[in-house]
Amino acid sequence: MPTIFSPSQKMYLQNGSDLVLDEQDKQYTLKLRDLPIEERPREKLIKYGPTVLSLGELLAVILGVGTKKEEVLTMSRRLLREYGESPIVNQKDPQKIKDMLGIPLAKACQIVACFEIGKRLFKEQDGRQPVTLRTASQVYDYLKDMRDLPKEHLRGLYLDAHYRLIHDEVISIGSLTSNIIHPREVFHPAVEHSASAVILAHNHPSGIPEPSSSDVAITQQIIEAGKILGINLLDHVIITKTKFKSVPAEY
Repeated sequence: MPTIFSPSQKMYLQNGSDLVLDEQDKQYTLKLRDLPIEERPREKLIKYGPTVLSLGELLAVILGVGTKKEEVLTMSRRLLREYGESPIVNQKDPQKIKDMLGIPLAKACQIVACFEIGKRLFKEQDGRQPVTLRTASQVYDYLKDMRDLPKEHLRGLYLDAHYRLIHDEVISIGSLTSNIIHPREVFHPAVEHSASAVILAHNHPSGIPEPSSSDVAITQQIIEAGKILGINLLDHVIITKTKFKSVPAEY
């Protein structure tokens, strides 16, 4: 249970490792050095091995230190929470991570390099079947990691001629508007990966799956651009925690 106390008529809320000063809306978080030694990610890794660490703790070990504004463990957990675990594993462009999440480019490079090493070393041992996406329900099942994201994410799923997934990319983070989402942002990965078709998906943190007028307008704009390029937009799926719905458009 949170503990509330009020010295000098100022309200403070203490919850776990966070101490929030309500008057200035300023949050104080325990730094890594303040944790007991046995709870620090690097020490846990040495003593118990990597399997007991969360993904956020493993990422903190990779990053080593944070920045003046953000402690490393807080940063690691925020990156996974705001970007999503699956997208950050598959992201190859450190500049996008830097721009979307506001971290130093060097940190973003560390993240991309780390996951690329893992994928290269274990690629031959990966016996997973290719993902095939033909329906909105299959898209919803595949994008489970988007259901609880606190911000809107636009994801592009790029398919070959047999509807098999060949690339998955976060296109943007934030509310969808025509000023932010341009067809070139959607189709550049399609050209780069020689995709035959694209499926778009974005989440509504509000839990309401109904498309907005902006969702419809952007979808139609991208459909028309795809016709010129010869790359079809097959669907645009809105995802919430418990529901999904396709944006109505002339696909």
